[in-house]
Amino acid sequence: MGETRPVPRRESPWGMPEGEHRQPKAHRCNDRAEDVIQACFEGNPFKTVPGPFKLFWQCMRSKPGEEPTEPYTYLQLDPPKREAELE
Repeated sequence: MGETRPVPRRESPWGMPEGEHRQPKAHRCNDRAEDVIQACFEGNPFKTVPGPFKLFWQCMRSKPGEEPTEPYTYLQLDPPKREAELE
């Protein structure tokens, strides 16, 4: 998951902290969670949710860099790729 998509920022009543330029970073399993949410609206949730949820759960339990590489069920995104390990 080398690519990073921008995370939308929200206005805060306290404003932005001065001098701090850190940008939020999406969780590595964020796209898997979005796939599960989309599955909820694609017909009978008892049939559409288990597959994407299984991949989301595998992603959450995996170590960084070991996320599942199966394609997304409902999102129109390229499946995540593992970085090739150089030996």
